[in-house]
Amino acid sequence: MNETEPLQTENDRKQNLSELFRKYQAQLKGFIAKRVPSREDCEDILQNVFFQLAKTDLETNPIEQISAWLYSVTRHQIVDWSRKKREEALPETRENEEDGSFINELTDLLLDEDASPEMDFIRSLVWEELQSAMDELPEEQSTVFQLTELEGFSFKEISDSTGIAVNTLISRKRYAVLHLRKRLAQLYDELLGPL
Repeated sequence: MNETEPLQTENDRKQNLSELFRKYQAQLKGFIAKRVPSREDCEDILQNVFFQLAKTDLETNPIEQISAWLYSVTRHQIVDWSRKKREEALPETRENEEDGSFINELTDLLLDEDASPEMDFIRSLVWEELQSAMDELPEEQSTVFQLTELEGFSFKEISDSTGIAVNTLISRKRYAVLHLRKRLAQLYDELLGPL
């Protein structure tokens, strides 16, 4: 009877994994798709998340909140994917002044919903450095950066409400981004760059 018990446990394990996949697959895929533009990469990340779950021995290491665990692993997989992509494109990214990925990644980090103590610390550090760097900007540049990146307004919306030409707003933001990229480069490398 002992010989059939592990087989039953393995079957139960496969059944549980299948149920978890069915239950969370669509949610996680949507979560990943918002952060990863490539459909193939999105599928790879999702597969890696469930591979991590399959590798976990739930009897010796039970997961109390499976949803939170899955999202945490998903975030880590996205960060790993992002690092690999950044390493591949690093020379081009650093030389291309129009590239906004640096600011986008910092913004994503600031707005990340992960509530772990580590992420809270990183967020507070980034906020502090970003605020300090923004204080060095002329008010017009700081304002347009805040409105577009942190509050989600389009240039057209800002232009309509302020009467400032869209091209002027774009130019101001570009100068702000260049200053922030230069000012926050070391922090960026420490937090988001290769380990």
